[in-house]
Amino acid sequence: MLLSVFKQIFKNNDFAEHHAMLRRLQSIHLAEMLMTLRKRSLTQKILLFAAVCIPATLTLLLWQHPSSSAKTQDTYKNLEIFADVLTLIQKNYVEEIDTQQVIEGAIRGMLNSLDPHSSYMKPDEFKELQVETKGSFSGIGIEITTKDNILTVVSPIEGTPAFKQGLQAGDKIIKIEDELTNDMSLMQAVKKLRGPKGSKVTISIHREGWTKLKEFTIVRDVIPIYSVRSRILEPGYGYARITSFQSKTARDLKKAMDDLGKERKLDGLILDLRNNPGGLLDQAVQVSDLFLSDGVIVSTEGRIKEQNMIFEAHADKDNEYDFPMIVLVNEGSASASEIVAGALKDHKRALILGAQTFGKGSVQTIIPMADGAGLRLTTARYFTPNGTSIQATGITPDIVVPTVILDERDKDDDSAREQPKFLREKDLKHHIENGNDEKDAEEKPSSDSGSTNRKEAGKKAVDEKLQKDNQLSTALMLLKGINVFGNLDKR
Repeated sequence: MLLSVFKQIFKNNDFAEHHAMLRRLQSIHLAEMLMTLRKRSLTQKILLFAAVCIPATLTLLLWQHPSSSAKTQDTYKNLEIFADVLTLIQKNYVEEIDTQQVIEGAIRGMLNSLDPHSSYMKPDEFKELQVETKGSFSGIGIEITTKDNILTVVSPIEGTPAFKQGLQAGDKIIKIEDELTNDMSLMQAVKKLRGPKGSKVTISIHREGWTKLKEFTIVRDVIPIYSVRSRILEPGYGYARITSFQSKTARDLKKAMDDLGKERKLDGLILDLRNNPGGLLDQAVQVSDLFLSDGVIVSTEGRIKEQNMIFEAHADKDNEYDFPMIVLVNEGSASASEIVAGALKDHKRALILGAQTFGKGSVQTIIPMADGAGLRLTTARYFTPNGTSIQATGITPDIVVPTVILDERDKDDDSAREQPKFLREKDLKHHIENGNDEKDAEEKPSSDSGSTNRKEAGKKAVDEKLQKDNQLSTALMLLKGINVFGNLDKR
């Protein structure tokens, strides 16, 4: 298992081009090793690998890369040291150890030392990751990361139990069910936060400005994968919110916009990417492609050529969504959200309004392992169409409107309207440096007596949201102004 992880990491380094030749050389010794390994302990297996495969590997690499031989020797010398340490632990530790658990801990530590987003997933954890992008799961509905070994909320997912309880981006999760979270891995935390629908989990939160911890007891619920919500704000002006980029996000957004324009052609759209932690790269590209007719959407650059990719908009399509746009972002907009915002900003297709974004400009590749486990490895940085890396810096809005959050529980407190302090990518340890509501579907007109009441209730809900949401109300005002000035130009 450990050797497989090393192979995947080394596959992305300067010696990647010799990977196939290395495998051929290793296969010569495979039959001999298999007969011997069956009779040996795990530690002896690792040492045997060092004795049989490493000299052969060194011979190949010395022949191909004489200038890198010293570095290669140091790498495999450290592997031998690891095997020696494991042997000492097995023989001398005060209690008998679970060797599998110790090795998994070593793998996690190795990946955690790289950056905040690379991680090792056991088979059950890997399955949970696949569920997130394809189905639904029961939990509380937050995206988390680690800062200084403390679990920290990147953003709550709108409409979920955590969102309704008032959790905010930047909240530090100090305990989960009275268990301290320091040194707890992300996947371990996710496993503890998830559970059957209707079950409860208690978390202890510290927030900037609080003098003591506050406990939140949250009832788990099914977290749906429906990532697009939409509504009409005013006649002709639509609103679409993407909560995360899942496997059907682009398709769902297109359907939502078509539904919004059924009664009347849209004069403008507000695309809300606030508190959107990201998701699938291909969906970010497809969403951007809906609004662009040509040019680069995003490019990626890694250490090996397979990671260097350019994604472009398709010109062979009708430009049906040519209305003015404003994109809302804030400190919780990360990764795929920043790809969309960056593409639309660089192509001057939309105004970006809100607060500086999170700044996650790296690409993670999910690599399945032979035993059903998975490796999440940072393999590239991504760049906006203008060639700008937003890693640890984020997207700067065209119009800055600070995020103001009103906590209903503290609505009588003036400090509740103060601008909160959010966590960003640059605050994460080992971050990579910069390289350069319920689904609100519009109901069809009906002749029954309840139609007017439903419309009035919907309008009231929109008015209340606009009063509470300073960024959204500003965006709507600007969007209407753009149309007014556009009509003046035509006179």
